[in-house]
Amino acid sequence: MHRLFDIHPWQLTEHGLHPAHMRLAESLTATGNGLMGMRGNFEEQYTGDTHRGTYLAGIWFPDKTRVGWWKNGYPAYFGKVINAVNLLSLRVRVDGQDIDLARMPATDFFRTLDMRTGLLLRGFDVTLPQGSVRVRVRRFVSLARPELLGIRYSVTPNFPCAVEWLPALDADVRNLDSNYDEMFWDFAGHGETDGALYVAARTKPNPFDTPRFTVAAAMATAFSGAQAQREPAQAHPGYVCQPYTARLNAGQTATLDKFVAVATSRTLADEALAPTACAQALAAAQAGYEAVQREHERAWQAIWDEADVTIQGDDAAQQGIRYNIFQLLSTYRGQDAGLNIGPKGFTGEKYGGATYWDTEAYCLPMYLAVAGDDVARDLLMYRYLQLPGARHNAQQQGLPGALYPMVTFTGVECHNEWEITFEEIHRNAAVAHAIFCYTQYTGRDDYLKQYGMDVLAGIAAFWAGRVHYNRAKGCYMIHGVTGPNEYENNINNNWYTNRMAAWCLAYAADCAALVSPEKRAQLGLDEDTLAGWRDIASRMYLPEDAQLGVFVQHDTFLDKELMPASALPPAERPINKHWSWDRILRSCFIKQADVLQGLYALGHLYDRETKRRNFLFYEPMTVHESSLSPCVHSILAAEIGEREKAVEMYRRTARLDLDNINDDTDDGLHITSMAGSWLAIAHGFAGMRTADGLAFAPFLPDCWQGYAFRIHYRGRILSVQVDARGAVFSILRGEPLPFALYGQTVRAAADAPHTHLF
Repeated sequence: MHRLFDIHPWQLTEHGLHPAHMRLAESLTATGNGLMGMRGNFEEQYTGDTHRGTYLAGIWFPDKTRVGWWKNGYPAYFGKVINAVNLLSLRVRVDGQDIDLARMPATDFFRTLDMRTGLLLRGFDVTLPQGSVRVRVRRFVSLARPELLGIRYSVTPNFPCAVEWLPALDADVRNLDSNYDEMFWDFAGHGETDGALYVAARTKPNPFDTPRFTVAAAMATAFSGAQAQREPAQAHPGYVCQPYTARLNAGQTATLDKFVAVATSRTLADEALAPTACAQALAAAQAGYEAVQREHERAWQAIWDEADVTIQGDDAAQQGIRYNIFQLLSTYRGQDAGLNIGPKGFTGEKYGGATYWDTEAYCLPMYLAVAGDDVARDLLMYRYLQLPGARHNAQQQGLPGALYPMVTFTGVECHNEWEITFEEIHRNAAVAHAIFCYTQYTGRDDYLKQYGMDVLAGIAAFWAGRVHYNRAKGCYMIHGVTGPNEYENNINNNWYTNRMAAWCLAYAADCAALVSPEKRAQLGLDEDTLAGWRDIASRMYLPEDAQLGVFVQHDTFLDKELMPASALPPAERPINKHWSWDRILRSCFIKQADVLQGLYALGHLYDRETKRRNFLFYEPMTVHESSLSPCVHSILAAEIGEREKAVEMYRRTARLDLDNINDDTDDGLHITSMAGSWLAIAHGFAGMRTADGLAFAPFLPDCWQGYAFRIHYRGRILSVQVDARGAVFSILRGEPLPFALYGQTVRAAADAPHTHLF
């Protein structure tokens, strides 16, 4: 664990420069607005170790898969998010010397991410032979103008000097994870329009049937605080720069404002990109920095008014939940059903930046509650629109139906590890379960009838084709899989996979009765097909040990040498950084919730005692080396009365990145798992359930004085407040709401909150 930033309810502040942890700090201070984002890099030159990264939603490249053990069915390429035009570049020279914190002494350094306003603030003093120079920087990626980045860079010397500002746009960028330093961009033009400079770049040709993307970035600038000379623009392919020079007196402050607008071919024709970006950058400059910053701050305030979670008595917990909400809503806000939530968001390149099952299993329930039905529906539409790709994936495996990908940008699988591509097929169940969650939460079946049944039918057909019938035992089985616990590959009868497959088949058959006969005929859902699905669901083999009273993670799991993770020497943790893969696979240690993942997803079908027995058996063997693990354990621990464990797991999920718990935040944040901290509070401590109507069973952790959150629910906004005295449920908008509280039906209305005293 390494805590680099101060504890504060609304801010992250780094005091002092930490070159050895620069990449960690850059990850933690990343900012975005759903359409673009960037790591917390410096604007000025920095020649020390750094990971410069700017990323644009939906812009990617099909990098060729390079493996020597190619098998039929492997994806043709590995899709990856690519580092885009460097929008930040703003070199500053004092008397001809570059400000470079890697090469000159700096004092009073701070870097602050203000989550309330969405601003990134920096300041420092650098020492030169002539004296010192104070620098203050603020920037934001605008929520109000999603195409816009705004930067304000101020310089104050304590001696007379010449200062040169070199704001630039640079398309000559590389990915940190590129092979052989390859570049994914061709320069596609540069120029000037009405004083705005622009560069354009297009992704390189590729041998696969995937789109190429063109990006244009335009820059407008403004100067204040001194008489400055606007020098002739500098330009060459892939690069434009607008220099300013000024003579400053001792104590005089001069400020450069840089406005950058980005346009991409995802939404505009190539010929419209540069004119559009230039017009947007110039419009921002005309409005002025203060005005566009205020617009941005108001947009964040509107988000916090509905999405904030407050915690009293624990500032570290408070900072953690707000930070995670901030980063999630900086990554995805539902503007476009063609976009989704990458595991690293706009903060790094690991995992390719694509869509994983994390979205459905973790993010969608939170977005339903904090952002509303329409945003969650966009996440479901993303999968519906990619149904042709899922059918292609199944065909690649010689199977019917639809196999949703583990990793994708288009619906076509683009992950090249066999144990994932071929075997981690449980991801299909997460997509079906998300439709169930949405339908149960909203109380509406319009999405299900129009789009969702197509998805469910494809998923069910895949499961029906993937199982085999064991005549000797009279049941259906699924062999050769990887369950959620990725520390076991090529196993047979993973309980989670089998259980979720059976649930998917039964759910799809049930939902078929809700759609029109014409829809059923279109999808080939005759009575024999539906009866076959129900038969498989009812006779699926689900390994269980009656003596232990637990579901068995997979065949032969109990043959392993079982021991708790506490028996591991601390020097060997995390085991994924110290053990060979062979040793990990042979061990009993569990990367993340597996059986327990199923008991969380299908919690409405299992009693508390069943959950308790399985939790107490499996959690001690779990090393939580997946970011997705702690929240599920926190929720289940809360439900079975293991409150200390629930709080421990909440802290781990809420501060996973802030404290760099798994020592892997340098290359980007764990965006999708951040939803887990919200789930741990709402589903865990507040006991919120929605599978059979809205229900709560709240408690207050002993280490907290109180907590509160709001949810969107069927046209209402409901406030939940819990403290040592009890719980108060208030309708802030909408009609009165009946719900279950500790199993009893109660009612809250705008003029009549419901109060329950502990």
